[in-house]
Amino acid sequence: MADNKRIDHATGTSTVGHEWDGIEELDTPMPRWWLYIFYATIVFAIGYCIAYPAWPLLTRATPGVLGWTSKGELDAELAADRKQKAGTFAAIDRLPIEDIEKDPALRNAAIEGGRAAFRINCSACHGSGAAGSKGYPNLNDDDWLWGGDIKSIQQTLLDGVRSPDDDKTRMSQMPAFGRDEILKPEEVQDVVSYVRLISHQEAMSGSARRGATIFATNCTVCHGVNGSGGPAVGAPNLTDKIWLYGGDLGTLTETVTNARYGIMPAWGKKLDPVTLKMLAVYVHSLGGGEALPKATAPAAAKSVAAK
Repeated sequence: MADNKRIDHATGTSTVGHEWDGIEELDTPMPRWWLYIFYATIVFAIGYCIAYPAWPLLTRATPGVLGWTSKGELDAELAADRKQKAGTFAAIDRLPIEDIEKDPALRNAAIEGGRAAFRINCSACHGSGAAGSKGYPNLNDDDWLWGGDIKSIQQTLLDGVRSPDDDKTRMSQMPAFGRDEILKPEEVQDVVSYVRLISHQEAMSGSARRGATIFATNCTVCHGVNGSGGPAVGAPNLTDKIWLYGGDLGTLTETVTNARYGIMPAWGKKLDPVTLKMLAVYVHSLGGGEALPKATAPAAAKSVAAK
């Protein structure tokens, strides 16, 4: 190939020795500025590999002489952020949760902290906007299974619902009326008709009348005499149009026949007390939070006065 090289008379540049159907390629040298940049990138790459983590090993990367890591930088930023917010977190930790809402600035800080914690820990089930889905409650409305005042929300977060790893978890169990043969299939259908009647989905019928009697005998102990629910045992309100699993005929039949057993983690074993308080304040702020029961408010005020 070297023997085929020649000087191109038109440009004065040597050819590379290749020829395709009479077409030859010039061996034009690289521009000097390009070569200098190329050499500079080589020097920079060598310097970078010496100064920063670069080469992967079995369990880590080479540390680099500067000792810098992205994790270390993140830890430093988080530490600075914690230091800046330390006073706010201390105040949230010190105050009873009902008093946090009395301080607008502290309440706003708790809501923002709770919003961030919700996205990380709760949105997988309740959705990013807390609107819920089938089997996971909507936290934006005023329908609550275990109570919607701020202390009840905090308690639900702390101990969870039917959480197997918490002795204080909120616990209840709806009987599987059909599966366990507590009710006959036709009686299940009568109860379903009655529930659809009191939720304004069906007109009065013979089935609904029979269902009313069955409901009074089997269901009022949890759902109440008029079916409006029982927060003490997590029994839902059956008289509105808000449904956890669905209010159509098929879904209600499935619920009465086989029951439901929703589980929520006991976040008290996973999150620190300040984060739990912020989560409770955030959920309570979403639009459906209830006021504290009248019996609780004076007791809380007395507790604060004692301090």
